Amino acid sequence: MSVPSQSPILPQVQVPHLRIRPSRGWTALHLRDVWEYRELLYFLVWRDVKVRYKQTLLGVLWVALQPLATTIVFTLIFGNLAKMPSDNLPYAVFALAGLLPWNYFAGAIGRGGSSLVGSANLISKVYFPRLIVPISSILAGLVDFAITFLLLVGLMLYYGYLPSVSWLLLPFFLLLAIATALGVSLWLSALNVQYRDVGYLIPFLVQLWFFATPVVYPSSLIPAPWNVLYALNPVAGVVEGFRWALFGKGSAPGVMLLISTVVVAALVVSGLFVFKRMERTFADVV
Repeated sequence: MSVPSQSPILPQVQVPHLRIRPSRGWTALHLRDVWEYRELLYFLVWRDVKVRYKQTLLGVLWVALQPLATTIVFTLIFGNLAKMPSDNLPYAVFALAGLLPWNYFAGAIGRGGSSLVGSANLISKVYFPRLIVPISSILAGLVDFAITFLLLVGLMLYYGYLPSVSWLLLPFFLLLAIATALGVSLWLSALNVQYRDVGYLIPFLVQLWFFATPVVYPSSLIPAPWNVLYALNPVAGVVEGFRWALFGKGSAPGVMLLISTVVVAALVVSGLFVFKRMERTFADVV
């Protein structure tokens, strides 16, 4: 009589599995990678500064000559001929104080908006956080800003305006200007990779934005019902904040500055997410 063989009971083996999920929220931005590649950021900033004034006869003197010449033209046209009000300030000082943050912003978005397309060879060959490219273009403009600021200080001393306690707030307004330029540049640079029409739109956008910003005229000319709408222009709050901190005259731009700060925060946050969402196709499209 044969005994039927019993098959051994095999233990159940649990197969390990790995579930891959896309990162969400702020972790999807990988902002820590920008800090890890800070040496590359420093190199790109220094490269932008050197390339801009390489093989020029006057070098960095162009940084001072451009706003100085613009200030003279604005003073002659708007100050002397058009009799534009200047908040009881000499028009030359008034204009240069507005040109200081405006020139930084305009130059930053001009360079930042086309930065990815201009760095196509680097992006298509080497991996690094793409955020570094527009950030480096924005930070490189701080050299021009510092030189123009020294020019403004000299002009203020000539007219008898001495530094005051309100100057301690200048770093805050500078950070607001940097954040404004960053938010706009993130949108423009990402869109410029997909749609090269953006590169042609940027100069036109800068021209329109200039007239919507109180550079050659005081914001007091804006009718009261339009103040809130006017404050949606974040550069308006930056320019008014710079003038108030430099001269300490009048009331602080409270409501305008608050609205501009909220708009800047929305620009930066939305720009970061749009940039990171489109980043995966940069190397293929650029």
